[in-house]
Amino acid sequence: MNLIYNSEQYSVVEFGADSDHEALRFGGYEITDKAVRREWFIGGPLAANFRKDVHDLIAGEPSIEEIDDFLGQFDSYMAQPVLLH
Repeated sequence: MNLIYNSEQYSVVEFGADSDHEALRFGGYEITDKAVRREWFIGGPLAANFRKDVHDLIAGEPSIEEIDDFLGQFDSYMAQPVLLH
């Protein structure tokens, strides 16, 4: 588990690939929206796609606002409330 992004609005934690767990076969990401205290876990093939999209985004040296805007597209998927973090 590795915190790869942390702003006032969002945090992103990366989980390494683990062939013993199907959800983590490609690794995984937990995206947390701090303002609404909700999160979403991306695993499997979606994690691989997310990783590629993040890699492409970072190549353009984005601002924090641009990264937060990128993460904001996942807000509607964040249904899991954050109870302890």
